[in-house]
Amino acid sequence: MNPLIKKFKEYGPITLEIENELIKKIKCQTRSKGDFFLKQGQIVSSLFVIERGLVRSFFIKEDREINSWFGFENIILGSIILLFSKLPSAENIQFLEESTLYYIDSNDLDELYRKFHEMNTIGRLMAEEYCQILEKRVMSLQTESAEERYNTLLKYHPDARQRISLGNIASYLGIKQETLSRIRKK
Repeated sequence: MNPLIKKFKEYGPITLEIENELIKKIKCQTRSKGDFFLKQGQIVSSLFVIERGLVRSFFIKEDREINSWFGFENIILGSIILLFSKLPSAENIQFLEESTLYYIDSNDLDELYRKFHEMNTIGRLMAEEYCQILEKRVMSLQTESAEERYNTLLKYHPDARQRISLGNIASYLGIKQETLSRIRKK
């Protein structure tokens, strides 16, 4: 089954009619390591699920890349501000591994939200979940040590150490790579 449709079904029932519409609108792509799904300044918006692979989201400030999240398999991903505001993106989404993904353009998704009440409910439930994730991330950054944040990353994604460079993990944690090396030695 299409991984994006499968994820949508986790948020609520989808009729055969809706599933057929989704099949028409969802696209599949394989991208190489280093490719970009989204670059700063773009206005193209999509939701996607990675079937196989890994992405990172990052911002550039004073010629420094600041990682804000990593996207692993079977999670709905996208630039949320862009999805809702249609403003130019402030973030970049880059593939850290060769990746196969399934995605739907935000205009197609909006059309399905208008056409099918069930999809509108699914969209609201996804947005609610994303708000919870963001609130937990903010709380983590404000109340936890870098070591606690690192351990949380590994708790939910034990293979992150092997799949993500130390520099990218350190940036995500808001610390220097040397500090991350000391944490890892403990």
